[in-house]
Amino acid sequence: MTNPNRTLNILQVEGSGRSNGSITRTLTAEVVEALTARHGDVSLVTRDLADGIGLIDERWIAANFTPDEERNDIQRAALAESDALVAELKAADVLVIGAPIYNFGVPAALKAWVDMIARARLTFRYSDKGPIGLLEGRKAYVVVASGGTPIDSEIDFATPYLRQALRFIGITDVEVIAADRGNLRGAEALDAARMQIADSIYTRPLRPAAAV
Repeated sequence: MTNPNRTLNILQVEGSGRSNGSITRTLTAEVVEALTARHGDVSLVTRDLADGIGLIDERWIAANFTPDEERNDIQRAALAESDALVAELKAADVLVIGAPIYNFGVPAALKAWVDMIARARLTFRYSDKGPIGLLEGRKAYVVVASGGTPIDSEIDFATPYLRQALRFIGITDVEVIAADRGNLRGAEALDAARMQIADSIYTRPLRPAAAV
């Protein structure tokens, strides 16, 4: 059970390049609506990647590998967008990601977002046993839609990638809401996703046990 007196902080990340007619945008909105209906007191931050996102380059990489206390103003400016994205993620209890499958993978903007938030010492750290995620205690709902690619099939490189990217930064409680093969299944794909939303949000914890 979640604490009814505590605000549920939601970060909604929209990966679709379409502003209108997007299945993932429709379903992420319904996920947020269901979370609000169940919890009541929510705070929502939306990051729409269609508005634009930077790409990591040589300047960004050099700044990232420079210890924070040694960075100059140019390096801090290079990391400013990434710092803001990490701060949004750290502030969230629940992450809602809209991820249409483009050419068997995630949209380029969503991949860029992952690159921006996968930051050593901020969202993960290295240890003798390998990398350790630093964002434990959060839950993610990943809304995946496709025209013809079956979710979790051998040609779906988006869903397992997002699960691994989230696991890498410590988010292991991940619910996938699938509206796949829409070109073949039509309204059935949306109906199936909506059933998953109802089951995931109304019958399961909104936060991992450690975060309750």
